[in-house]
Amino acid sequence: MTISSPHLSSQPRLRQKGEIIQEFGTVKQFPLGLSYETRMYSCQRLNQVLADTQILYGLYKKHHWLMRGATFYQLHLVLDKHAGEQLGLVDALAERVQTLGGVAVGDPRHVAEITSVPRPPDGVEEVPAMLSRLLAAHETILTETHEAAARVAELGDDGTNDLLVSQVIRTGELQAWFLAEHLVDTPLVRA
Repeated sequence: MTISSPHLSSQPRLRQKGEIIQEFGTVKQFPLGLSYETRMYSCQRLNQVLADTQILYGLYKKHHWLMRGATFYQLHLVLDKHAGEQLGLVDALAERVQTLGGVAVGDPRHVAEITSVPRPPDGVEEVPAMLSRLLAAHETILTETHEAAARVAELGDDGTNDLLVSQVIRTGELQAWFLAEHLVDTPLVRA
């Protein structure tokens, strides 16, 4: 004989609401050997880089779709590759914030509120302008990341420093190099 409980049901409980159990901008205590102040600082800086990186990812996808001209195919492929690499950084940055006890910025509307990367026009720009926009976003992120990496190193947060230097900076510098080389004024063929 099977006893059924009046509380068990296969019906999903939809439209549930809940209390916020941790506010954005706070950190909970984890046994990481890092002070509260260090973890707070690291989470703040990581969330800024995370927001900017999410916007850079979006720019890469937008420009990937909108490429034009003789180098369309090559740029279409490289921008999609770079977008994928940026998406990997988004995940790594968010996981580091969570590891430190913080709350990673994830909602696109919140990201748009805190990003330092300027919004592009809604339409299609010329290819050099799109590439320049990507380069400017990279420089914004790289500047922020160099400053953050130096400070978290001083604070003893080696994990955050390692992520910022070995992943965010190295990926950003390599991608900026690839983009900048597409802006060299070299004709495709000589007459």
